[in-house]
Amino acid sequence: MLWVNNYLSQPTTAPQFGDVLPEAERYGPTPYDINFAYPLHEETLQSDRIKLVPFIPSVHAETYWRHVGDCRTEIFHYYPAIFTLEETLSFFELFLRRNPHTVLFAVIDKTRPDAEHPEWGGSLAGILGLFDTSPANLTTEIGYVVVFPEFRGTHVAKHMDGVLLRYLLQLPSQSPPGLGFRRVQWLAHPDNAASVGLAQRMGFKVEGRKRWMWVLPDNLTDMGPAGREGDPAGGRSGRDSTVLSLCWDDWEGGARERVEDVLH
Repeated sequence: MLWVNNYLSQPTTAPQFGDVLPEAERYGPTPYDINFAYPLHEETLQSDRIKLVPFIPSVHAETYWRHVGDCRTEIFHYYPAIFTLEETLSFFELFLRRNPHTVLFAVIDKTRPDAEHPEWGGSLAGILGLFDTSPANLTTEIGYVVVFPEFRGTHVAKHMDGVLLRYLLQLPSQSPPGLGFRRVQWLAHPDNAASVGLAQRMGFKVEGRKRWMWVLPDNLTDMGPAGREGDPAGGRSGRDSTVLSLCWDDWEGGARERVEDVLH
């Protein structure tokens, strides 16, 4: 016999959306190890109004949940899952911190002091992260973009996306330095006009529609058509995503100036 397949004889340990870790593991190690494979250029990851810093659950999670917990159904309406706090912390640990090519940032609005946390240099206004990074191909995706309701319609969304794009697409030799990626991707529910519009204002271009990208949980069946009966997901509903990108040649061809105009 020329081959074998021992996969099914091995324990299945791959994490799943909605998994809940034991409480002792949800906040990560102490001191917190962001476990990120790339340098963080602090000067690149901020403007005169906001800054991006690593999201540390023991530091930021309580404030984060105070902003989103009671309105998470509205905030995450277009997401492929709506988590409890325990599921959220487990997701951050399992899918983000333990993956060295993924990171989650806390967005600090420097124009609004927080009397409870003066050490932050402002107020926690949202979060966003990097996903599906390919170091070999110099590509990544901006995802889990959340702006708290009281910070919408301000500078926060544009500035946080702008500084992150600068960090990703500037060359390491430029000032301020970046990572020199070639492609940054943005995915959104096709009906999420606010997300698609924000990306386009920052210079992203629509590439098309990625069909049947997500299997939806039972509490989001209204967000997509039913799947095929008898498939491994039990025929649960699915959803598409609009695909946008901003690439290095877009950056050099005018997107950098557009972003800098936003940041100044």
